[in-house]
Amino acid sequence: MIPLKDNIPTNRFPFVTAALILVNVVVYILAVRHGGSIISGPAPPEELKYGAIPYALTHPGDHCGFVQNGAIACQGQPGVSGTPPNTIPTWETIFTAMFMHASIIHIGGNMLFLWIFGNNVEEAMGRVKYFFFYIAGGLAALALQVVVSPNSTAPTLGASGAIAAILGGYILLYPRARVLTLVFIIFLFTVIELPVIIVLGLWFIEQAVFAAVGLTSPGTSGGVAYAAHVGGFVFGLTTIKLLATRRIRTPPRYPVY
Repeated sequence: MIPLKDNIPTNRFPFVTAALILVNVVVYILAVRHGGSIISGPAPPEELKYGAIPYALTHPGDHCGFVQNGAIACQGQPGVSGTPPNTIPTWETIFTAMFMHASIIHIGGNMLFLWIFGNNVEEAMGRVKYFFFYIAGGLAALALQVVVSPNSTAPTLGASGAIAAILGGYILLYPRARVLTLVFIIFLFTVIELPVIIVLGLWFIEQAVFAAVGLTSPGTSGGVAYAAHVGGFVFGLTTIKLLATRRIRTPPRYPVY
């Protein structure tokens, strides 16, 4: 399912949401210019440099780099010595990772969700609180990913965790909202209006299931930080009511005459 539009109006242009989308796109283009392609995304060295690596975060002072066979190795691991070149301070990666994306599909999907659901959360919360909510959601998402996989050397990339926080907040603010959705059924597709509970509820269940599978069978998640998505979503659920004070009334499904 691909959401296209919700039915919650906004009274103000979502400047922060638009700015976040612009920053993510600019960072993606700049990262690709240093290696990689617009379609497939930044080259692995760029992902490694700016991505948040759980092992490096749980082992302060140990940096990670590529070894001869193309795998990622970190200082402090058995048989690993030397300092990898072209690194930045590990603490900076918890912020840079939020604005890095692995491919055009990765950033495209994230920015679509951010635009559809972020504008209403921004209006309900106010621009300043919304910006810090976004950043805090990304940090909470990364924190759960690190807790789940503290020794992982795979770089965590993308705004998915921060956007998951927005989705968690949205579903509590507007549980009766409806979303125009593109639905694929094998080789067929259609556009239908679905309750947001179904659209985001199924999304969350999928993330939780894959995160649980990754816990029981490491390496089966295909490189996607599902635990981070769960962490961001739960953060949004638990904090949105403390911050959102200007919720818009959900319009009726059909006009009232």
